[in-house]
Amino acid sequence: MPERPYTLLSCSMSIDGFIDAPSESRLLLSNALDFDRVDRVRAGVDAILVGATTVRNDNPRLRVRDPERRRARVSQGLPASPVKVTLTGRGRLDPSSRFFADDDSAKLVYAARPVCEVVRERLGALSEVVDAGDPVRMTDVAADLHARGVRRLMVEGGGAVHTQFLAEDVVDELQLVVAPFFVGAPGARRFVGEARFPWHPGRRAILAETRQLGDVVLLRYALSDRFED
Repeated sequence: MPERPYTLLSCSMSIDGFIDAPSESRLLLSNALDFDRVDRVRAGVDAILVGATTVRNDNPRLRVRDPERRRARVSQGLPASPVKVTLTGRGRLDPSSRFFADDDSAKLVYAARPVCEVVRERLGALSEVVDAGDPVRMTDVAADLHARGVRRLMVEGGGAVHTQFLAEDVVDELQLVVAPFFVGAPGARRFVGEARFPWHPGRRAILAETRQLGDVVLLRYALSDRFED
């Protein structure tokens, strides 16, 4: 197994396991207390990874927001925000997305081989574009990130990316926040899709922490022997 970063997967979901609703408006699954917690976690990692669908649907900035945390990173010789990473199999990334807008962090796009050159032509001035093979495997992406100096990686979605990272058993820690409502709508995206996961009734994940944050609950699971309590 190649070396890889310590990887924590972060997700907010409804009680029934959905991460959005089938509408154009974003579904708010968290609150101010949890947003601050996530910002603190972001400040302590080297890279944040999301899939291209998340870039398109949520248009996230993926940056450390708190000025003190940003200054603390800079004082340590780090960029104000971690490296931003995304994955694409079809090359459908808009150069005007907020993912590419900030100047205080590097950007990496892992593109499937069949679309890599097209993505490089479109985004090469905004981000480094990496040929990620065909198909794109999270094991390979993690190994490449480690070779680039990434020692702590935060994976923030969406469902397809969560599924791939978990199914390939390259996650050390799962931070799962549960919002106090149901979605129950056809067409809404779930936390994970169908896959053969390494955790099952014969190999249970270890619940390391539960924490109430206002009206949401954080569940932290240890998914490897590298888990950092």
